[in-house]
Amino acid sequence: MLLTVKKVLDRILESVLVAAVAILVLDVSWQVVSRLVLARPCGWSEELAVFMLVWVSLLGGAVALERGAHLGIDYFVARLSPRLRPFTEILAFVLIAVFSLCVMIIGGADLVSSTLELDQTSPALGVKMGYVYLAVPICGFFLTLYSVMAIAERINALINKPGASRDTPAQRAVKS
Repeated sequence: MLLTVKKVLDRILESVLVAAVAILVLDVSWQVVSRLVLARPCGWSEELAVFMLVWVSLLGGAVALERGAHLGIDYFVARLSPRLRPFTEILAFVLIAVFSLCVMIIGGADLVSSTLELDQTSPALGVKMGYVYLAVPICGFFLTLYSVMAIAERINALINKPGASRDTPAQRAVKS
C-alpha cells in the first residue's frame, strides 16, 4: 500500500517537473523570439522564467534524491570504507530530513502563508508570490519523504544483511 502511494506521488512529481521544464523551455524560446526576431521584448516572460527555474530546481532536487543521483551524497560516501558507508548514508539522510522538515516544510509553509496574507504579487505577471514560494514546502515534503524511506532502507539492509552492498535506486535500476 505504502509503495503504491509512493509510486503515485513519484509520478505526480515527475509529471509536474516535466510540465515545468516544458513551460520554461517554451517561455525562454518566446523571450528570445520576441526580443531578437520581433524586436519587442515581452515584459512577463523573464519573470515567468525565473519562477519556473525555481520550481524546476527544487522539484528536480527531490527527483534526484529519490533516484540516488544527488552528486554530493554519492561523491563523499563512495570515498569511505564499506563499513562506514551505511552509517554515513543514514546520517546524511537524517540531516536532509531534519533540514527539509524544519526549514523547507515548516519555514516554507510560514513563508507561503505570510506572503499570501500580505497579498504580495509579482510585478509583471500579477501572480500571488505565495504560489511561487509554494515550491519550497512541496519540495520539502518530497525530500523528507525520500530521506525517511532511504533511512528505512539502509537500516533494513544493516539489520538483514550485514556487509551487503547498498546500491542507490539509480544503481539498482541499471542492474535490472
